[in-house]
Amino acid sequence: MAAAGAEAAAVAAEEEKRLPEGDPESGGDSEDEGDSDSSGDGEDEEKENEAEIQRLEEQLSINAFDYNCHLDLIKLLRQEGELVKLRRARQKMSELFPLTEEIWLDWLKDEIKMASESSEREKVYELFERAVKDYICPEIWLEYAQYSIGGIGQEGGIEKVRSIFERALTAVGLHVTKGTALWEAYREFENAILETAQPAPGSVPSPEQQQMLCSQLEKIHTLFRRQLGIPLLDMEASYAEYEEWSEDPIPEPVIKNYKKALQQLEKCKPYEEALLGAETPKLAEYQAYIDFEMKAGDPARIQLIYERALAENCLVPDLWARYNQYLDRQLKVKELVLSAHDRAVRNCPWTVGLWIRYLLAMERHRVDHGIISEMFEKALNAGFIQATDYVEIWQAYLDYLRRRVDFTQDSSKELEELRSAFARAVEYLKQEVEERFSESGDPSCTIMQNWARVEARLCNNMQKARELWDNIMTKGNAKYANMWLEYYNLERAHGDTQHCRKALHRAVQCTSDYPEHVCEVLLTLERIEGTLEDWDAAVQKTENRLARVNEQRAKAAEKEAALAKQEEEKAEQRKQARAEKKASKKAKKARIGDKRKADDDDEGEWGQEEEEQPSKRHKGDGDGVLPEEDMEVETGLFGRSGPEKPDHPANQKEKASTSRKDIPKVLHDSSKDNVTVFVSNLSYNMADPEVKLKELFEGCGEVVQIRPVFSNKGTFRGYCYVEFKEEKSALQALGLDRKVVEGRPMFVSPCVDKNKNPDFKVFRYSTTLEKHKLFISGLPFSCTKEELEDVCKAHGNVKDIRLVTNRAGKPKGLAYVEYENEAQASQAVLKMDGLTVKEHVIKVAISNPPLRKLPDKPEAGRASQFAVPRQVYGARGKGRTQLSMMPRALQRQTNPVAKAENGMVQNSPATSSEPPEEPKKMSNADFAKMLLKKALKCRFYLYSPCPGKTSTLCKDRTTFLIYCLLSLSAVIGT
Repeated sequence: MAAAGAEAAAVAAEEEKRLPEGDPESGGDSEDEGDSDSSGDGEDEEKENEAEIQRLEEQLSINAFDYNCHLDLIKLLRQEGELVKLRRARQKMSELFPLTEEIWLDWLKDEIKMASESSEREKVYELFERAVKDYICPEIWLEYAQYSIGGIGQEGGIEKVRSIFERALTAVGLHVTKGTALWEAYREFENAILETAQPAPGSVPSPEQQQMLCSQLEKIHTLFRRQLGIPLLDMEASYAEYEEWSEDPIPEPVIKNYKKALQQLEKCKPYEEALLGAETPKLAEYQAYIDFEMKAGDPARIQLIYERALAENCLVPDLWARYNQYLDRQLKVKELVLSAHDRAVRNCPWTVGLWIRYLLAMERHRVDHGIISEMFEKALNAGFIQATDYVEIWQAYLDYLRRRVDFTQDSSKELEELRSAFARAVEYLKQEVEERFSESGDPSCTIMQNWARVEARLCNNMQKARELWDNIMTKGNAKYANMWLEYYNLERAHGDTQHCRKALHRAVQCTSDYPEHVCEVLLTLERIEGTLEDWDAAVQKTENRLARVNEQRAKAAEKEAALAKQEEEKAEQRKQARAEKKASKKAKKARIGDKRKADDDDEGEWGQEEEEQPSKRHKGDGDGVLPEEDMEVETGLFGRSGPEKPDHPANQKEKASTSRKDIPKVLHDSSKDNVTVFVSNLSYNMADPEVKLKELFEGCGEVVQIRPVFSNKGTFRGYCYVEFKEEKSALQALGLDRKVVEGRPMFVSPCVDKNKNPDFKVFRYSTTLEKHKLFISGLPFSCTKEELEDVCKAHGNVKDIRLVTNRAGKPKGLAYVEYENEAQASQAVLKMDGLTVKEHVIKVAISNPPLRKLPDKPEAGRASQFAVPRQVYGARGKGRTQLSMMPRALQRQTNPVAKAENGMVQNSPATSSEPPEEPKKMSNADFAKMLLKKALKCRFYLYSPCPGKTSTLCKDRTTFLIYCLLSLSAVIGT
């Protein structure tokens, strides 16, 4: 009591410290200006805290399952010293969720400070009892035992303390790293009792005192021996302490158990060390530890390691599911099983599987029907994240109600309850679920189907079953053959032939997916049971229906073919438009060069030979006017020397590209695919890709070779092969996938031959439902990763954020946000969906990407009616050196006939579905004008590469005349 009084005095002193300086009880006024300012700041902060407390309370009134909101409210109330509101807030949170060890310890310490009377101590005991049920925490048990020692002076106080210690040892005494503290505390308590039982010095103990001393010594001996038989850290120190304390030698059985426990400890040490070195959440390490204990087969140790794992991963539904499954199948202790299931659904209320397991466990252990129904109502209010979850929980509850009914009786209270529950389920899915998710979650009406089966098979009420099936068909299921066949089978088993025939006739009329199957079933029925008239009617109906179906399918096929043809035509038009655009650009360049060369007198200079060829200007190197450096090179073609000037950057790039043309091409060795990665989506303008990429990939391991791929012009094509010395380096390099290099996301994938593995796909991210990850759309393109993280972290711990970009690295306004668990993700959806970010309204949903549509493969042996005839080229295909002998400006764009000149096969333009138009007849004057125009154009080609060549010029008049003759022959068409 004295200790309790001291604690109360300390609390009062603490409250006095919290009084403002201007309070009369604090000992006078303060005239310091700085003190008044600080007091004003304190008042402002207090008002802000009060407003925040009010906001949090309103938020919880809307969504009571907001875990983070509960934590924030408790923190603020504790800071403000609002003890009454704080107790109420903690109480509400504990009713919805199991509280963590830290929350319980703070709550218990606050209540212990205020507990001065015996009645208040009893309330603290009740609070401790609730705390130890949420999680198995050694610290809470130790705090409980130590607090109970304070009531040792009450009646039965010693026995109560011993009872608490024994329960604590049963719960956490096997804890390898923290169990020793409880054993030592228990021994210290018994040693303290032993000291009080010792007789006064010089006195002779009475027989009663001697018996009590022996009994107390035996209790301490028993504690030592029990502890030494359990694998705990610092066992050697406990053994040495026992040797020193005991006056008698340690018995041989105790030493044998001690050595056995030491061996067991050595087996456990690797798993304990892995847990100490691992980072949260340590799921893999705990799972390995659980597997180890499962092989050993000690139920108490298996239960303890599961509880340890759940204390650190209380929001992992799969871990709860495995633990509950073990308890259901192995231990089967009612209190233990139901407690674990209750904690599971309180920790992860959004997981429907845990609720279903809980209902089954309650039914298995004969829990009262009212309690089960109450738990089901809690499940409906748990806030599942999918519409199908509500269908599953309703189905589980209806199955439970069905098992309660005695169908040998015509009518019973349980049967009426089952029927009303079926009706309520249908109505609930139609209204509550469909309003929230825009779908009922039960499109095929499985609950109504089960209701119809119960009525038909168990209640012999086919009339009700038919009404239910009629309702099912009116909900959009009449077009599916499997639904009609399900109804037919029910009628076949529990109805009559007339209703079977009627159902099949309706099915033939309504089915659109597999009408042939329904027609076959109808004919089979009439073949077995029908009359001739029935058979004739069935045949006529099925033939008419199939004829209509085939007609509809033919029309659909024609429509699809027409659409495909339109797409092909559009593609061809786009292709021709690109070709015409490209041709117009080249013609424009030709006109510029023609105009430039027309100013020079070239009559006597055709035969002059030059060493240098004018370099081509790449797209983007300049506009229509040639730079000054290029003009000097052009005048050099006519023998006029110009002043030497430094190379233009574009020319340097050209020279680099030209130098790459001479590098021999190295074919990829497919035998080294395991040590090679394929890198793509790089910038075409990357300078020295070998050097740049080597710096990038050297961190993954020793790089043997980097093989960039260049075009025939010598320009970098944006992809390459990186070969490592070891396979593990190649695997590590895959981690650089999507790394931004020069403003573009670099793609790194395994090196796989697509010809041998055509279906091989590499996608870094999951394409299935991830309940802990959010998909956000509608973001502004200027939104950065940091800005989005600031918005998301207010609703939970954000593990990763990925902004979706296109191949050029530009944002698409989409993002994926990964939280630590499903609870935080579901709360974030509720709070962030519809939020405005930079004047953009974003949409937030649980990540569940749609299935990717695979392209239809063409049927074997069936040629496309729009296929373009393939051209026969060499082994490398059509190279850039296989040029036509005819200048592009003189080619006929609409000539459908492929001509072969000088042994080279010309590309024929794509065949058109329309017949070619007749060539327009020209007069002699028209022909003369056209010939003059073409001949003038030919002058430009004098200084262009000769047909079929890449590095020589037309060096004499003969070559040029042959060139012109070929052009004229193309014009004449002979």
